[in-house]
Amino acid sequence: MKIKNLVGKLITIRFTDRKDPIRGFVIEHNDEWILMKHNVVDYVIDGCIIVRNKNIKSIRREKEEKFIENILFLKGMKLTYMDVIPLTGIVSIMSYLTEYFKVVEIETKSENACYLGRLKSLESKVLVIDYLNTRGRWDGEMKLRPGDIRVIQYNTDYINSLKLVLKQEEMKKFAKENVTAAETPEPKKKKEATGRQKAG
Repeated sequence: MKIKNLVGKLITIRFTDRKDPIRGFVIEHNDEWILMKHNVVDYVIDGCIIVRNKNIKSIRREKEEKFIENILFLKGMKLTYMDVIPLTGIVSIMSYLTEYFKVVEIETKSENACYLGRLKSLESKVLVIDYLNTRGRWDGEMKLRPGDIRVIQYNTDYINSLKLVLKQEEMKKFAKENVTAAETPEPKKKKEATGRQKAG
């Protein structure tokens, strides 16, 4: 089944090197990546997922996918041009998502581990990522080879929940800095010396 005929439709992708399939509505695709609204379970869409177009065993669209698709449309799920993002290479993808969504979830070759963060820089063909820990705090840097990234998720409930914690911490820090600045006494101005005028 050719992916180019499936834009706007719900599909299930199975891989040769991953245990769990990935299901979603195809938004956009090219030779390297497939962008989908992620159907995580039953009739629930949770954010978007970008899958590397590699090691694909099968792409399925049968009665089950069509049934789920119909229910999701009945629930008001829509695909619009606003869902489309540039898929012109991993650096462009990460730069765009960092700018507009702030935090993404990255899976490498192992589907058992994932990392949250944002793109910081590109050094010697290695992506430098600001790592966000599970408590919603920035926790150092990590480096990933672009070719090792297999799946990117964004705008999910989990990510957005941690972004709320992150925003709360940033607001607390901002408030604390403002209070400290307000409590710091201004330096006293020196009085200008006024000399006594000589008589006559």
